[in-house]
Amino acid sequence: MKIGLLSDTHSYIDDTILNYFKECDEIWHAGDFGNIGVYDKLNAFKPTLGVYGNIDGQDVRIVLKEDLIFEREGATIYMTHIGGSPGKYSPRVKKVIAAHKPTIFICGHSHILRVVSDPMYGGMLYLNPGAAGKEGFHKMRTLLRFELVAGKVINMQVIELGLRGK
Repeated sequence: MKIGLLSDTHSYIDDTILNYFKECDEIWHAGDFGNIGVYDKLNAFKPTLGVYGNIDGQDVRIVLKEDLIFEREGATIYMTHIGGSPGKYSPRVKKVIAAHKPTIFICGHSHILRVVSDPMYGGMLYLNPGAAGKEGFHKMRTLLRFELVAGKVINMQVIELGLRGK
């Protein structure tokens, strides 16, 4: 299964993102869509799973949840927008991780791309795709693309979309 992962679009979606995700089976968005139109455009293109973020209004919040826990290809995935980072998870997130023991934990919010295995949680894979939008303090717009096979992430690609202001 091929996955396209992004976050923090802040109301901005362009054909470059769609082109990178054209071979993906699903798109996962870790919050801060900016408006429901971004979700609708992604979901019309490929099946899209997502969570709402702190900037998202009622239009997004009535469609999406704060937390999403789901299974794909033998992996348990937990996605939320504000999750912290390894060693610095919020108490709320720690409780969900302890209860569900995800294989993969996905969050956004920081606008900082980071992929790391967390030994404190049995090697759980932590994924933050950075920010794909043009709003925020990040310099480079980023997203991730990977495959899920038998519970493992393989062929991970970091995709740079260009400088934020361009």
